[in-house]
Amino acid sequence: MLRNPDDAEDVVQDAFVRLYRALPRYEERQRFEPWLFLILGNCCRTANTVHIRESGRRDDDFALDRIVSADDPSRAAEQEFSAAVRRALDAVPEHNREIFLLHHIEGFAYEEIERMTGVKQSALKMRVKRAADALRNQLAGWRESA
Repeated sequence: MLRNPDDAEDVVQDAFVRLYRALPRYEERQRFEPWLFLILGNCCRTANTVHIRESGRRDDDFALDRIVSADDPSRAAEQEFSAAVRRALDAVPEHNREIFLLHHIEGFAYEEIERMTGVKQSALKMRVKRAADALRNQLAGWRESA
């Protein structure tokens, strides 16, 4: 959600501090993981509004991502695809990307995401669909060039 590993580490630390402070308000009848992600999501949204984000990654910041062993062509293709997926995710609007990641990567059900974000399920499903469509369109170009 933050696109920058250093910022992500800072936000995770902040989230755990907030989690620790909020533990007295935790109700054991609810699942812990969605509650944690609610706090983490709030921290990410706060960080995104407080800091001005760069429009994309700087090439020199991630030069090591592009270094591939010459004797492993399958690894090179894997790294190229990984970079294409990261770029495609960066192009997805933040509100759609967040829901897409919570649902498809973290595995949360729409009911849990609704509790975390306050967004109704019908809107969540539309955001996931829009993010998936955008990713599909972005990655279709990669497949043709690969």
